[in-house]
Amino acid sequence: MKKLLASTILAAGLYAMAGSAQAAECGEVSIAEMNWASAGVAAQVDKFILENGYGCTVTLVTGDTMPTFASMNEKAQPDMAPELWVNAVRTPLDAAVKEGRLIEAAKILSEGGVEGWWIPKFLADAHPDIKTVQDALKHPELFPAPEDSSKAAVHNCPSGWNCQVSTANLYRALNAEKDGFLLVDTGSAAGLDGSIANAFEKKTGWLGYYWAPTAILGKYEMTRLSFGVDHDKADWDACTAVPDCPNPKVNSYPVSDVFTVVTKSFSEKAGVAMDYVKARKWDNGTVNKVLAWMDQNQGTNEDGAKHFLAEFPDMWTQWVSPEVAEKVKAAL
Repeated sequence: MKKLLASTILAAGLYAMAGSAQAAECGEVSIAEMNWASAGVAAQVDKFILENGYGCTVTLVTGDTMPTFASMNEKAQPDMAPELWVNAVRTPLDAAVKEGRLIEAAKILSEGGVEGWWIPKFLADAHPDIKTVQDALKHPELFPAPEDSSKAAVHNCPSGWNCQVSTANLYRALNAEKDGFLLVDTGSAAGLDGSIANAFEKKTGWLGYYWAPTAILGKYEMTRLSFGVDHDKADWDACTAVPDCPNPKVNSYPVSDVFTVVTKSFSEKAGVAMDYVKARKWDNGTVNKVLAWMDQNQGTNEDGAKHFLAEFPDMWTQWVSPEVAEKVKAAL
């Protein structure tokens, strides 16, 4: 018994030493808090878990895709970008990974960033024959235009965004005008969101462009329709994404790869905290719910992170050891 007790004390001592070593190894960590909501919440979740679970000292710095990547690639600062949409920097990122400066850790959005044409779920449930965009275009009577109910509507992406070009080209590729559909300019992100909210309030049909993860898709249940074809990157780059492409073809939106990217130096100093960074990922449905909660409660990124940690323990406790999970829970 004494031998067992001694062994237990020794093990506890070694664990405590290991914990201290982990904290010492982790040290100061800088994390990019990107200027969009899902990435901002991810940064705050990382800050809370790394500080309270691993003893790191975390500093958040304002970030955006291109400047954050350039700084990490050239100056090794900040240490981590929790949510980097890597398609925008694919070529230089591949070079940085190959040359050992940066590391792709978790695919934080397990489903990637998703775009497409959507309809309300209540409409999809009532019309199970509508599976594709082409199916929806056979029913102009279900999607009344906001200014002319004798016409149907495809709601476009906000003005000035790249998706406005692709939506317009797909509208022409699908001959939607011949089916009685107008392409409606929603003007802004607020206008697009308002058109969806209005459709749900009036229980009327809505068809148009949207993307995930977003608060709107957490607030309103929407169904993404297939375009019935695979994504053709060559045609997308040469035509679908080009303004006024003369001969657009039906194409599917690409799924954007979204990874956590860290510097080589962080991976070497972070110790077991790096295991957490590699394991961490969440689905768009969960992110949508967190963002919708923030929207409804006027919550900050930090509020959203604490809401996620409090309401979704079954998810995040899978990313850490039981001991770390208890420390994080105790700090909430």
